[in-house]
Amino acid sequence: MDWPASASTCIAILLFVFLISWPSLCASDDRLAIGKTLSPGATLVSDGGAFAMGFFSPSSNSTNATSSGLYLGIWYNNIPKLTVVWVADQAAPIADHPSSPASTLAVASDGNLVLSDGATGRVLWRTNVTAGVNSSASSGGGVGAVAVLANSGNLVLRLPDGTALWETFENPGNAFLPGMKIGVTYRTRGGVRLVSWKGATDPSPGNFSFGGDPDRPLQVVIWKGSRVYWRSNPWKGYMVVDSNYQKGGRSAIYTAVVSTDEEIYAAFTLSDGAPPMQYTLGYAGDLRLQSWSTETSSWATLAEYPTRACSAFGSCGPFGYCGDVTATASTCYCLPGFEPASAAGWSRGDFTLGCRRREAVRCGDGFVAVANLKLPDWYLHVGNRSYEECAAECRRNCSCVAYAYANLTGSSTRDATRCLVWGGDLVDMEKVVGTWGDFGETLYLRLAGAGRKPRTSALRFALPIVLASVLIPICILICAPKIKEIIKKKYGENNKRRALRVLSISDDLGQEIPAKDLEFPFVEYDKILVATDNFSEASLIGKGGFGKVYKWYDPISGYMAPEYAMGGIFSMKSDVYSFGVLLLEIVSGSKISSIDLIEDSPNLPVYAWNLWNEGKADIMIDSTITANCLLDEVILCIHVALLCVQENLNDRPLMSDVVLILEKGSKSLPAPNRPAYFAQRNNNEVEQVRNGSQGAQNSNNNMTLTDLEGR
Repeated sequence: MDWPASASTCIAILLFVFLISWPSLCASDDRLAIGKTLSPGATLVSDGGAFAMGFFSPSSNSTNATSSGLYLGIWYNNIPKLTVVWVADQAAPIADHPSSPASTLAVASDGNLVLSDGATGRVLWRTNVTAGVNSSASSGGGVGAVAVLANSGNLVLRLPDGTALWETFENPGNAFLPGMKIGVTYRTRGGVRLVSWKGATDPSPGNFSFGGDPDRPLQVVIWKGSRVYWRSNPWKGYMVVDSNYQKGGRSAIYTAVVSTDEEIYAAFTLSDGAPPMQYTLGYAGDLRLQSWSTETSSWATLAEYPTRACSAFGSCGPFGYCGDVTATASTCYCLPGFEPASAAGWSRGDFTLGCRRREAVRCGDGFVAVANLKLPDWYLHVGNRSYEECAAECRRNCSCVAYAYANLTGSSTRDATRCLVWGGDLVDMEKVVGTWGDFGETLYLRLAGAGRKPRTSALRFALPIVLASVLIPICILICAPKIKEIIKKKYGENNKRRALRVLSISDDLGQEIPAKDLEFPFVEYDKILVATDNFSEASLIGKGGFGKVYKWYDPISGYMAPEYAMGGIFSMKSDVYSFGVLLLEIVSGSKISSIDLIEDSPNLPVYAWNLWNEGKADIMIDSTITANCLLDEVILCIHVALLCVQENLNDRPLMSDVVLILEKGSKSLPAPNRPAYFAQRNNNEVEQVRNGSQGAQNSNNNMTLTDLEGR
């Protein structure tokens, strides 16, 4: 078929126009210029495709143009679940009717973004930019202004020369995105704030807001109305959180605090390949760090603030801190040297009155270190001080009750160090351990008696020593004969009824030798049965000139691991057992064999283990430890000690693990098993052997010698 020449020419022209316009037809439009409008059903999509802007309905969770109650907003474009990060007309939705003209968003001739009602033409929302437009070009004012949706989710209204007139990152909704700044401008005492929604499907402004506080320039705050609801720990400069958020690789969050002469702010960025991540302020006042999980197609919460009920601002009152990181309910404790101001109130769970000092401080008192704390509020920031200078700043001021120091080298702050001092009540503290333990700091607290040296003269100090060194030897020389006679008499009387049966060389000589005629130490026969496991072959060492020789294990003799004492087995876990015993002695203030402490228990580890199972481990803590240490840290020491003295050496932790647990804490320690303290033989068996029910003869040896030898 032959085409006319004119028709062929037309087809060629149309094909050429189509080809040169093809890229623009396929490309997503990321901008809105003067003369162009955005209506329900249409969207702007960022150049990288990460975000979209248009009209949505929170009640139906859709972007359908026919939905009722539409809002203008920005959301994630590549996430199947509609997640809105910014809303323009938060105060009221668009009340479009299908039969009326649609509402539109457009760039006005004065350079402002304007959202208009389709039916009445009433302005529903506008950017209200004046300064940048009036001072721009000499002619045309805002002519050429364009709104561009960046791939970070930031909608920027700018002039042709690149001057930014307005942007959503400086007027955010309820989401804090990578690249956004949260902080305070010194000149205006204002800054960027997130504002919560009123409800799960109601984007109108809620009761909570989040941002920087000019009165607290080193931290961020959540407000409930005008009242502080929660605050962060004072910033230290730069922080990296590296975590495996989902399968397929690790991701990192880089948080930086930038301080200049004009402002201080925090911002965060993500490592390459990290999934979408954001902070969101919920309508109930909870600030959550969320990461999108492609495995579950949902937002995973990585962190949440406040972490628990007692994390809310001032929940534990003055000098109290929120301390139990594993509890779901509020659990408050007092700082070392303090006690509850109202014992009745604390027993009811009312901690608002906080704590009071057990003893008033004096100007010469020193400081004790309280580790892993969220530092208290209302501090005085003293910049560029060394640690020694920071400590001296507080020490020479008698009204200073505490100080904290941080090295900011490598950060973006103006000062290389950070010194904080407190002069009044210490309010809003929290124990920070476990996963986020690196965020806690050390608070140096002035305490009565700390660092105080007794003021005594040289004579008063030396006189008692001189007198004691002279009088004690004299008393010993005078009293020694009488003391020896009393001891021998009492020792013989007490052991007549339970003396050791010493067997004669011949089998037919079995009479008992009176205790008073023997010069060597006595050991009860039933103790020998227990110590040698009824003269078992396993306890037999060999034979000597007087008969068989057995191993001896005294359950209260010291720190020797049972497998070494009973079987001669030595391993890396043997010293772990010794450390556990030593740790229990330190915490309780008693030796392993203290009869006044262990009561009916064979020794200190068993006594501690019984109390632990009954939930009464705090009973055994020495009063000195209680007055100067945090209760939860002491309980952790008891838990670790009981793990170290377990009977099975394979159940005991390595010393490297013990050091790590005591330094960093742990949320998932196993329950300790029963500790080892004697050979596995019950009292009935011992009694049967002693009474001869298991044989006519208690021993086949002519004579048995047991040698007690410490490790």
